[in-house]
Amino acid sequence: MNPTRILPDLQCSLLCEEVRQEANGNLFLIGIVNLIRVPQLPAVVGRVCIFNRWTAGLGQFTESTRFIAPDQTTVLGKGEMKFDLRDPSMNASNVMFFQQVKFDTAGTYYIEVLVDDVMKLRYPVVVVHTPSPEAKQG
Repeated sequence: MNPTRILPDLQCSLLCEEVRQEANGNLFLIGIVNLIRVPQLPAVVGRVCIFNRWTAGLGQFTESTRFIAPDQTTVLGKGEMKFDLRDPSMNASNVMFFQQVKFDTAGTYYIEVLVDDVMKLRYPVVVVHTPSPEAKQG
């Protein structure tokens, strides 16, 4: 009996500044984020992207991506996207854009990636308050 549905594996999830598509269809990621430095708090970041790549699945799925505050309950942003994998050897690359993300405090924020309400990955994103040199002198 052949399976009709296999929950996919999350091959990678990367927080970056921008994701663009070339004329040949390939995606390229710009500014992969290790941590977020802000000159003052609260701070609003105009846009961040989360690139998720799924593989080894079969069927139709719903990806949910959440940006969580340091209190680990406040959701700063959430997005959902439907995708399908018609063969386990295929993959799906999804990009979630978060606009006007507000960071009230420095600390450890979290990205959560789920598929069909099953948590696949939760990883930290550190926000660091780094005053500008002018602010330090004043």
